[in-house]
Amino acid sequence: MALKASRQTKRPRKKVAKRNLFEIPKGPQDFQKPLFDDIGNGPNIIPRPKHCISRKNIDKEALKVLYRLKDHGYLAYLVGGSVRDLLLGKRPKDFDIGTDATPEEVRRLFRFSRIIGKRFRLVHVYFRGGKIIEVSTFRKQIELDDREAQREGLGPDSIFGTPMEDAFRRDLTINGLFYNISDFSIIDYVGGIDDLKAGVIRTIGDPERRFIRDPVRMMRAIRHASRTGFRIDKVTWKAICTHAPKIKLCAIPRVRDEWLKDIKSGFSAHWIKYMLESSLFKEVFPGLWPLLEKNEDKRVKRTLVAMMKEVDKVVRESESEHGDAFFLAALSYPLLHFSKRWIALQPEKIRWPTHEIRAIFDEIFFPYDFKRSDRDLTAQLLSSQWPISICASKGRWQKRVYNKVTFPEALTLYNCLKRALKEPVIELSAIPQVLKNKKVAKRGRKNGYRKKRHPRKEV
Repeated sequence: MALKASRQTKRPRKKVAKRNLFEIPKGPQDFQKPLFDDIGNGPNIIPRPKHCISRKNIDKEALKVLYRLKDHGYLAYLVGGSVRDLLLGKRPKDFDIGTDATPEEVRRLFRFSRIIGKRFRLVHVYFRGGKIIEVSTFRKQIELDDREAQREGLGPDSIFGTPMEDAFRRDLTINGLFYNISDFSIIDYVGGIDDLKAGVIRTIGDPERRFIRDPVRMMRAIRHASRTGFRIDKVTWKAICTHAPKIKLCAIPRVRDEWLKDIKSGFSAHWIKYMLESSLFKEVFPGLWPLLEKNEDKRVKRTLVAMMKEVDKVVRESESEHGDAFFLAALSYPLLHFSKRWIALQPEKIRWPTHEIRAIFDEIFFPYDFKRSDRDLTAQLLSSQWPISICASKGRWQKRVYNKVTFPEALTLYNCLKRALKEPVIELSAIPQVLKNKKVAKRGRKNGYRKKRHPRKEV
């Protein structure tokens, strides 16, 4: 009976304290292994009191990944543009993490994770709400990717390296900073802190070698200069101007994705200036360049820059996001506006030369490929400029013009060019027909009746 009674008694459960992500860890088990054997040859370490990065500005999902890696004895750094943006007082879009754990070791630590990438393997850790934290292993400066190294019989020791080796393989000094979650310090191997204070965009190492190895880095240097307002280092700028033609050696989809980010960033006016001055515009847009080259006066370039300034205002002030088609139309419209082919399409009455515009679009944006929906929508936005201009000149707005789904974006595009040319614009509130027409027809109904459905026959 005593034995039976002892079995029935339950032991009280131990209370496990939850980790507070914003509490300074205590105890030797909470600290990582030593980072540097010889502290005299180590990097520039900025302690927590001397920088402005706070864990309150870092996503909780990123902190969870950092702490789990650290608690298991691995190095856990916040790396890349997130450290740069936090130091500049901006909100990073993504929080990337670097560690000395291999992708397989990271995969074992996180249940909801997956190893991605064939050329360069890294791990995506998934959280609720679609949040993804990217974790990459520190890599060496090796010419081969993971697949090529495997073919050559090289192991992980030949691919993965130390934080210093990983820092020196990055593109710009301001992107080579690490935030250490162990002691909340910033680790600077490449002089990025000094360049951030001085407002300089500089490559890590020899810029000519960097740009020859990966010419897309030239576009990234211009991107960060336009977004931050920093000046580009003289040696770096000279190398960009010299090696601009080498951008054609990169994969076409990769280059397309890079410049699409820039025209949608809200800083496209500064970006377009750098692209024109460095001759990268000529190499990246071989179809658009003849529209600039044929016009000897500088009016077209001034209009293009002024147009992108207006587009940047729309990006910053607009509550809804615009699709790729709007930005493709905005980039090409100021150049087409002065071309003879565009002037030849001017109709006497309201019509939409969509097919002609579509043919011109395919020509000026060669060799880039886009979704069919984006190509069609861009052609519709550009072809809508003629009906809008005709209605504006006559002062009468036809229903088939303002009743189109693309009319609000087409009118925004029209006003951007008019502001760039310092001409009168058309406000949506000045069109009374648009304000009166608030009824929207419902799908599946005609004359107020729902379409009758016939029962499906059984076979």
